[in-house]
Amino acid sequence: MANLRDIRRRITSVKNTQQITRAMKMVSAAKLRRAQERMEAARPYARRIAEVIGHLALRAAPGAHPLIRAGERRERRIVLVVVSADRGLCGSFNSGVLRRSLEFYQERKGVEVTLLTIGRKAGDYFRYRKIPVAERLDDFFRSFDFAKARRIGEGLRRRFLDDGADAVYLIYNRFRSMLSQVPEVLPLLPVTIPPSVQPPIGMIPFDFIYEPSAAAVLEALLERHVNTQVYQALLESSAGEHGARMSAMDNATTNAAEMIDKLTLFYNRARQANITRELIEVVSGADALKG
Repeated sequence: MANLRDIRRRITSVKNTQQITRAMKMVSAAKLRRAQERMEAARPYARRIAEVIGHLALRAAPGAHPLIRAGERRERRIVLVVVSADRGLCGSFNSGVLRRSLEFYQERKGVEVTLLTIGRKAGDYFRYRKIPVAERLDDFFRSFDFAKARRIGEGLRRRFLDDGADAVYLIYNRFRSMLSQVPEVLPLLPVTIPPSVQPPIGMIPFDFIYEPSAAAVLEALLERHVNTQVYQALLESSAGEHGARMSAMDNATTNAAEMIDKLTLFYNRARQANITRELIEVVSGADALKG
């Protein structure tokens, strides 16, 4: 029979762990609310700017801007941006997106893939597998805003325009709900025209009058579009991380409560067995004295 002191120590340890998981759940719930509001507020803008660029690209001359895809282009050099969390304790949030990024990396045989990681977990994941990472942004999600996303977008755009890459892909967790975050591969550069804005073949709708010019408007919107897509991916990943951690900590708190109940029952049984044994010893001793 286990020692009663060891069981009490185990119960105390589990209770302390339960307090930590409950506190982490409450913190993640508060952060999730703010992150989800920011993410949902940015979604319509990101979607509409992609549609506007699609309309402009349809009316522009072929090759109007180097950031717009003009036909198929062979991808010999790829920049892959992987977005993960900085910390763990969030269920399968990190493992899903990291597994998808490794599959993407291994599928591009014969292609030069340059890795950029956002979040400590992604950098550690590839370092452990001895896969070189060109740039790491650790502790990124502690405090980030559009200015940080713009710097990332400008760096990716500059690399693409300087012929340092034929394509740029972004892999992140898209937020669906508190319980569901789906790894998504986003072709960031070159910019593709969304299927929703492509008209029937041979039919181009009316055009607009642009000021100062269609090329200048397209240039400004393309720059903003890349930055917005990066920012939206970061918002989606941040909200997904807090949702996954809140769910994981809720499950951990529930499991701790169940373990405490089981250990308490085991403790009471052990204590009862000790009392019964002591009574038997007392009775046996008394009978021996009478004998």
